[in-house]
Amino acid sequence: MTTGEAIGTPAHTHTYAPEHTPRLAMAKLAPEVYKAMVRLDAAARHGVDPTLLELVKIRASQINHCAFCLDMHTKDALAAGESVERIIQLSAWEESRHFYTPKEIAAIELTEAITVLTDGFVPDAVYEGAAAHFDETELAHLIAAITVINSWNRFSVAARAVPGHYTPGSLKS
Repeated sequence: MTTGEAIGTPAHTHTYAPEHTPRLAMAKLAPEVYKAMVRLDAAARHGVDPTLLELVKIRASQINHCAFCLDMHTKDALAAGESVERIIQLSAWEESRHFYTPKEIAAIELTEAITVLTDGFVPDAVYEGAAAHFDETELAHLIAAITVINSWNRFSVAARAVPGHYTPGSLKS
């Protein structure tokens, strides 16, 4: 892709703003931190439904405005068979609840509560809603997975990771 060219769009059709330059190459500059995050991510995802996991990662990334992670996790979700419609509706899930199962809604609510700690805690009703759909081990892993994607979001946003070049399945974060 050249500067100003949209992915999958011929250059003569549209001219887009140029890509920004990344600030840091986290994996190269802090390789032990990066490797530890990859291991933590793998441990956290254990036992969490892969489709649910991608929805959680997309929702947290929407909230955190992490374009790099949105690019990665929407592509991974699509490659895993998730529908475009459900991905599109995720940013407005409260108005389109009928696209999601009660278990997915509980996970999305928990994701939002953990991602945006404006009140300084996860409300009991949100936690209890998730606990009604997940056993304790599943819930512990879901909380870990939500925490990990929030960390990835913060690394990517701070480093100004550039979205648009991710190939589904090539990384796991």
